[in-house]
Amino acid sequence: MSSESAVPSGASPAGAAGAEREKGATGGAGATDADADATDGGHKDVYARLKAYEGRAAAVGGVGKDLVNEPMIRHWCEAMGDTNPAYAGAGAIAPPTMLQAWTMGGLSGHGHGNGHGHGGRSGAYDELLGLLDGAGYTSVVATDCEQEYLRPLRPGDRITFDAVIESVSERKTTKLGTGYFVTTRMDVRAEGEPAGTHRFRILKYMPAGRHGRDGTAGGDGTAAEAAAARPERSRVERPRPVVNRDNAGFWEGVTRHRLLIQRCGECGTLRFPWLPGCNACGCLEWDTVEAAGEGTVYSYVVMHHPPFPAFDPPYAVGLVELAEGVRMISNVVGVPHDRVRIGMPVRLEFARVDGQLELPVFRATGGSGG
Repeated sequence: MSSESAVPSGASPAGAAGAEREKGATGGAGATDADADATDGGHKDVYARLKAYEGRAAAVGGVGKDLVNEPMIRHWCEAMGDTNPAYAGAGAIAPPTMLQAWTMGGLSGHGHGNGHGHGGRSGAYDELLGLLDGAGYTSVVATDCEQEYLRPLRPGDRITFDAVIESVSERKTTKLGTGYFVTTRMDVRAEGEPAGTHRFRILKYMPAGRHGRDGTAGGDGTAAEAAAARPERSRVERPRPVVNRDNAGFWEGVTRHRLLIQRCGECGTLRFPWLPGCNACGCLEWDTVEAAGEGTVYSYVVMHHPPFPAFDPPYAVGLVELAEGVRMISNVVGVPHDRVRIGMPVRLEFARVDGQLELPVFRATGGSGG
């Protein structure tokens, strides 16, 4: 079994997470700067040094901070709205997509040989990131991940893991800027048995319009072009949503100012974001209902950093619970970012962010919430 997910490109992540597999778009979208590398010895030298880290350890002897346990499974399922009976009661297993959760170090991290047996990020991986930082590629964004599941995880399982730097791409140019994709592969074990693999890809990049220490501009390769590519924030194009066969109907509805929710053709369960099949019964048949547009702020974050072109921090991103019972992520507008509150009533509207793109957002309609 395998699963992939991608960080959404649009402001409203209504992307489809396929039941078994979904291809992330960002990881392979950048154009290779082969010509630039061929004429710039600095880039070629950086790339050669980066390639030397392939195959080296990114983490060694990692141990999950907690055994697989029912409270974490329950919290995950509640957050995801996943009511699959396999994840509760006697004989319960953990949702396969929790694979990475059991390896994460939390706010305190795993440390570097901290004496608690948790392992940690290797010196080689820190050196690799330091090399990129030193060359001017100081920004980072996660682009996609891919998981393979080899065995179910059950409460009481002890998780161990190792990770390796699997690949470093050639220098690539994206709309965010120019940089290198770094992929790590984590091999996860449960009670010493192979349980799955987790591939994680980041882009370490130099934002478009910024110059590296060698004078090279991020995003285009020449200082003159970089200067010409510094439009006012209001003119910078918003990143485009990833539209695929699983969620195309949602985005078609947005163009007609309709917020469409999938409804299972077998059990009638509503679901969002759009998926190929029903989480409740597994049925692949579905139709849609149009959301009335009323909702409340279920949770939210205020984005301060990192800054991205076309976005003007600080701004509020809310998890909105619609009147129909499903939740979606979008911007909360019509109120200062520091006045957004959980429980605040909001109403759907469609905001045109540029000449080609409209996105669903939620405007505060009054009340301070809880």
